[in-house]
Amino acid sequence: MNNAARLLAIVSISFAGTGAYSQVTVDVSKISCEQYLAFRVADPRDIAIWLSGFYHGKNGNTLLYPQQLRENVEKLKSACFQSGNARRMVVEVADQLLAKEK
Repeated sequence: MNNAARLLAIVSISFAGTGAYSQVTVDVSKISCEQYLAFRVADPRDIAIWLSGFYHGKNGNTLLYPQQLRENVEKLKSACFQSGNARRMVVEVADQLLAKEK
């Protein structure tokens, strides 16, 4: 196999799998605590990071506090585990948690 054929084979292989990925849109306001905790929509950490950015953006805050983010993730998980919260929306629970911190 000459160099041009090898290059063509490598390029063909590298593009062969790109059709398997598709863009998914998620409405975070519709994620229940049950879905959040069960990884049904996405990794809970990814959702928590998005929520952090959303609330920081609403408040005009561009600073990231990694320790506070980790603590808030644990608080959100604990609040979602509480009895009666399984069907509540994650953003509702997050709103309550953040209201307590203000």
